[in-house]
Formats: sequence, structure tokens, C-alpha cells
Amino acid sequence: VQLQASGGGSVQAGGSLRLSCAASGRTFSYYYMAWFRQAPGTEREFVAALIWSGSSTYYADSVKGRFTISRDIAKNTMALQMNSLKVEDTATYYCAANARYSRDYRSYDYWGQGTQVTVSS
Repeated sequence: VQLQASGGGSVQAGGSLRLSCAASGRTFSYYYMAWFRQAPGTEREFVAALIWSGSSTYYADSVKGRFTISRDIAKNTMALQMNSLKVEDTATYYCAANARYSRDYRSYDYWGQGTQVTVSS
């Protein structure tokens, strides 16, 4: 399984960014796909997740209403639309895949490389 994250960048508070994660290597029908983030000196934290074959989505309280996770089955990609960005959203963002739902990064088997998101005031 290979995951490739992209789309990070720098933006002012209140702005938007869209992250993308390209998946390859196996069938993801029964997998959960997620976004995590990690700021310097902190533990990796759950941001959002979805089940590849269904419609359920899950969000951390800190991003609910501002971020939207989605996937394009035909293109085997997952996206994270981030609106109303805050300085505290600054972190390296990672996409991940797992056979079961979890908000614990230690449960995830597959990871993409990180993409940096920097939000300035």
C-alpha cells in the first residue's frame, strides 16, 4: 500500500487549503482512510476519517464544521478541504489507512509522507 499526500502550503488565518492523498497498491473497499496532524513537540492527533466504501465520516471536534473529508473512488484519492483555517491548525498533515476505525495513530498500518500546512495570523 502506498499513500502520497500533497497540497500543503502557507495561508493566512481564515483562508483555505485542500490536501490530497493518492492511494495505490491494493483495494481499499473495506478500509478506513484518515488524516492526522502533528505540530512540533506534540503527539500526532486525529483530524478526520472516512470509510472508503461507505458514507460515514468522522471529525475531531477542533475541525468539525471547518474541514471536510472526501474520497474519489474512481481516482483512488482522498481529500481534506480545510476552510476557516486557524493558526493552531499549523502542523504536518499525514494521510493514513487502516482496516478498522480508530482515532489512535498507533493503530494505523499505512502512512503517506507528511505535507506541511502553515497558517499565519
